[in-house]
Amino acid sequence: MSSPHAAVPLAQRVEELLATEGPLPIVTAGDPVLRSAAAPFTGQLEPALLARFVEALRVTMRAAPGVGVAAPQVGVALRIAVVEDPAPVPDEVREARGRVPLPFRVLVNPSYEPVGDRRAAFFEGCLSVPGWQAVVDRAAEVRLRCEDEHGRAVDEVFAGWPARIVQHETDHLDGTLYLDRAEPRSLSSNEAVAARWAQPTPRRAAEALGFELP
Repeated sequence: MSSPHAAVPLAQRVEELLATEGPLPIVTAGDPVLRSAAAPFTGQLEPALLARFVEALRVTMRAAPGVGVAAPQVGVALRIAVVEDPAPVPDEVREARGRVPLPFRVLVNPSYEPVGDRRAAFFEGCLSVPGWQAVVDRAAEVRLRCEDEHGRAVDEVFAGWPARIVQHETDHLDGTLYLDRAEPRSLSSNEAVAARWAQPTPRRAAEALGFELP
């Protein structure tokens, strides 16, 4: 069975979503829109509608709260995502995870590739998989290619936590959830992470739950 909004034209779908003010509803795991490659953006939304949609994604991300939202997470199968992270974390977390501020930006038709062989594994969550986190081993540095919301080309290298955010949100546009890349034995409720595994790195979790870190 297809998603109930699969046959609705994208512009119409976006107009319907924007008819109500406030954050957009987040689609959760199990909806087919999260498991299909999103269509490249080729002007399906005229500029004014695109700007309204981008603003709605920003409002939704901040309200959740989260550090990124991809269009499929609100039921729109387009290769568009927004990211932003003020990184309000202690110095030890910033140092261990490379979590530095990431200003708001729009990613249109993004793709990424690893830069070097260095890897990093940390607990990661997702607005579309509420209540759970798991350790994901990702490239520590990536090269992002995309366009911004004005059609300007972006070719930039990201490291640390910003690199993780870029990978996570771009994966959404390919129909990939973070759980597909996660260490299954690390899967933990948000409550368990807060109570047991809130250290800057997941080393203690790996020892206790029985999985290896890179």
